[in-house]
Amino acid sequence: MLAHHRLALALAALVAAFAPPRADAQEAPPPATLLLTRRAAIDSALAHNPQLRAAVEQVAQARARGVENTAFPDPSLSGDVTGESSLTQPRSNTGSDLGVGLSVPFPTKYILLHKQSGADTRTAEFNVVQLRQQIGSQTAQAYDALLVTERHRVDLQASDSLARDFLRKTQARFEAGSAPKLDVIKAQVDVAQAANVLLSNARDIANARAALNRFLGRPLGAALAPAETLSVPLPPGDLDALESAAQAQRPELRGLESQRASAGAAAALAQQYWLPDLGLSVAKNQSQGSPSTYTTAVGFSFPLFFWNHQRGQVAEAHHRERELDADYADLQAQVDQDVRTAYASATTALQQAVYIRDALIPEARRAFDIALTSYGLGGSSALDVLDARRTLLDAESQFTDALGAANDAQADLERAVGSDGLAGGPHAH
Repeated sequence: MLAHHRLALALAALVAAFAPPRADAQEAPPPATLLLTRRAAIDSALAHNPQLRAAVEQVAQARARGVENTAFPDPSLSGDVTGESSLTQPRSNTGSDLGVGLSVPFPTKYILLHKQSGADTRTAEFNVVQLRQQIGSQTAQAYDALLVTERHRVDLQASDSLARDFLRKTQARFEAGSAPKLDVIKAQVDVAQAANVLLSNARDIANARAALNRFLGRPLGAALAPAETLSVPLPPGDLDALESAAQAQRPELRGLESQRASAGAAAALAQQYWLPDLGLSVAKNQSQGSPSTYTTAVGFSFPLFFWNHQRGQVAEAHHRERELDADYADLQAQVDQDVRTAYASATTALQQAVYIRDALIPEARRAFDIALTSYGLGGSSALDVLDARRTLLDAESQFTDALGAANDAQADLERAVGSDGLAGGPHAH
């Protein structure tokens, strides 16, 4: 009986081992990979980046403050009882007063407050525009960083293939007795080094993908793949035209202009300290045994100590205007310098990429082909081939880095100019 029981358990285990897995036990399919162009990545970042959402909320706060600053004062309601025989007996009063009061600022002050609040709101809106340009430029550079790491992987895979092919040739020559064992060992070490660099590159790709996902407002580990490849950008254009465009488009300058307008309204408002704010009140007076009467009161402030206003808020407002004028002049120079620096970087990076593509890589490839052919004919050593292969790999790696630097510099130049079409222009291969 025990033997039959053990046989049944063994059969059940065997059936369970070879039975297909249940539907609920199967692994969930991997998430779909998001395929993005550079323009789509920028648009997605501008739509979902949390920094931009925070800046938009700051604009809404500025509008709310504008409503507070230009709101009409709330009226006041007052009342009293008179003729009480005792503090604890309010019903023993012989009369009462009930009044309504209202403070009315001088009309021109409302106009200036509205102008000041509108300028403050426009300043917050220009801050959003500036942040959009920064996020767009940073997203374009993060996208290009991912392209750089993936292009490095292609180059490294090609290098790994060359290293393995050279190992096979070296092994064949060693077996034929025309190459020493040391050449085989060198080729094996070279294959191991190529595999190790590929492992490091996989980590770089993961980090670059996480950085791009952060700008897009997505989970850092979300699947993402670029739909474009690196290419040589077009020349940046005329420097004078770019400087003029920057002076007209940079949101920092437009925002500072709004701040100057707000400061001008504040200075005019401070200068109107001598215009009185009116205080109006109406009260109904009731006394026992007498008919009700009414009291109307009108009051206004009188700036007797005018020098306090002149040396205080008026002087502060005028100094604020001068401060912003100086800031604006300095910011204009900063914008020009920013454009010039970005232009120089874009021009230099483009020249380097073109030189490496047209001069360095062809020569390095020709040297490698010659060394490999000579080695196959027995005319050169394994060290010559390995050195030529490393030179070719370095040239390919330099070209990839130069492409990334050229595209990054192009995106930074577009940001410096204040362009809305960030990294979305045509490229020349």
